[in-house]
Amino acid sequence: MKNWFELVKADIPASIVVFLVALPLCMGIAIASNVPPALGLITGIVGGLVVGVLAGAPMQVSGPAAGLSVMIYQIVQEQGIEALGIVVLIAGLAQAISGALKLGQWFRAVSPAVIRGMLAGIGVLIFASQFHVMVDDSPKGNGIENILSIPMAVWKGVMPSDDTVHHHAAIIGLVTMVVLVLWKPLVPKQLKMVPASLVAVLAGTIGAAVVGFDIKMVNIPDNLFEAVRWPWTVDLKLLEDGGILLSGLAVAFVASAETLLCVTATDQMHSGPRAKYDRELFAQGIGNSICGFLGALPMTGVIVRSAANIEGGAKTRASAILHGVWLVLFVAALPFVLRMIPTASLAAVLVYTGYRLVDWKSIRMLAGFGRGELVIYFVTVGLIVATDLLTGVLVGIGLSTLKLLATFSFVEIEVRDDPKSNRTDMFLRGAATFVRLPRLALELERVHSNAELHVHLDELTYIDHACLDLLMNWEKQHVSTGGRLVIDWESLTAKFRNATNGNGGRKPAAEGA
Repeated sequence: MKNWFELVKADIPASIVVFLVALPLCMGIAIASNVPPALGLITGIVGGLVVGVLAGAPMQVSGPAAGLSVMIYQIVQEQGIEALGIVVLIAGLAQAISGALKLGQWFRAVSPAVIRGMLAGIGVLIFASQFHVMVDDSPKGNGIENILSIPMAVWKGVMPSDDTVHHHAAIIGLVTMVVLVLWKPLVPKQLKMVPASLVAVLAGTIGAAVVGFDIKMVNIPDNLFEAVRWPWTVDLKLLEDGGILLSGLAVAFVASAETLLCVTATDQMHSGPRAKYDRELFAQGIGNSICGFLGALPMTGVIVRSAANIEGGAKTRASAILHGVWLVLFVAALPFVLRMIPTASLAAVLVYTGYRLVDWKSIRMLAGFGRGELVIYFVTVGLIVATDLLTGVLVGIGLSTLKLLATFSFVEIEVRDDPKSNRTDMFLRGAATFVRLPRLALELERVHSNAELHVHLDELTYIDHACLDLLMNWEKQHVSTGGRLVIDWESLTAKFRNATNGNGGRKPAAEGA
C-alpha cells in the first residue's frame, strides 16, 4: 500500500502539469480543425478517462492532435461537421479491430522519411493556416493559398484598415509567441516545469483583458454536452457515401501511425514498463469510437503531453487518467474563464507547434542515410502541402517501397582479366536477384572457356535461388570446356538465407580438380 501511495503521490503533480499543457492545446487544435473548442475538450477528457485506463503505453497521454487537424479541417470543409462523428467512429472501429488482430507492429513498418515528412507537412499546413487565425482572419482554401497569403496576413496585422481589428489580434498573438519562445530559456529552473503554452496563453488573455481589445474569444458552452452531436441526430444517409468510409480509414491510418510513433518516442524517455503496441492501438480504437459517438475530434497519443507527463515525474497510468479528471472539473466549474481566452493566443501556440513539427535535425539525420531518404521526405512534404495528407503519405510509402526494391535488386559486377595468367576476377557487390540475372549471365558468357574464374563475394549482401542456380550450372559447363571456377560456396550459400537443402555441403567440381 505504501509503494502504491508513493507512486500516486508522484502522479498527482505530473497530472496537473499535463492538464495545464492539454487545456489550451485541446481548444487550439479544435479551432485549427474548424470545429467548436468544446469538441477538442471532450476528446481530451475521453483520452484521459478511457484511453488512460486501457492504454498499452501507460506513460503516454492521448488527446486531440495537431497532426490530424489538417485532415479534419478538410473533412469538415468538404463533408460538413455532421459527418465528423461518423468518420471518427469508423476510424475508431478500424483501430480497435486492428489492435485485436495484433496489427499494431505493422504500423511501425513505415519509413522514417515518410513519418518525418508527414509531420513536417502537417507542421507547414498548421503554421500557414493558423498564421491567419492569429490575426483574427480565416484560413484560405488550401495549403498553397495559406502559404502564399501569409504576407497579406502580416500586412493586415501591421497596417490595418480603420474598420478592422486584425492589428489588435496580431499584437496578442505576438505577445503569446514571445512568451512561448522565451519562457524556458529565461525563467529560473524552479519554474521550467510550468508549461510554456499555458503561460503564453495566460499572458495573451491578461493582455487582451487589460487593454480591452474587441477580438475573437473562445466560445465554450456552460454545459459541455451541448456541443455533443449524438448519432441519432445525424443523417444516416451519410453512410452511403463511399468518401465517408475512405475518410474514416484514412484517419485511422494516420492516427495509428502518429500514435505508435509517439509510443516509440516515449518508450525511450523512461525506464518503466515497455509499451504493448497492439493493446495501445486497441485502446485508441475504443477511445476514438467513443469520440465518434459523441461527434468529437479524433485522438492520438501526443508527444508534447506525453513528454510533459514523464518530465513531471509520472510513475503510472494514474497521471494520464487524472489529467482527464482535472479537465472535467475545470470545464464544468469554470467555463467563463475559457471564454476569456483570445483565439489569437491559441493560434499563436499552434503556429509555434507547426514550426516545431518541421524538425530540421531530422532532415540532417535523413541526409546521413543517402539522397533517396531526402527525396522521399521532400516529396511527402510537398504533396501533403500541395494536395492532401493521405496522398502525400501514400506516395511517400510508394517511393520508399520502390527504393527498397531498387536496393535489393541492385548488383554491381566488376570483371578484371589477366591474359598472361589466364585468370579472370569477378567482384560481386550488392544483391544478386533474378532481376539482375541477365546481367550476371552475360558477364559469365564473356569469360574465356578455359579461364580460371575467381568470384569475390566480400561485398555481396544477398543472392537468390535463380542466381545461385545459374552459377552452379555455369560451373559444370565451364569445367567441361577446360576452365575452373574458384568460389567460396559455403559463404555463398550462407548468403542465400532461404536455402534449406544444403548446397553448402556440396563439393563443387572446381575443388575436386
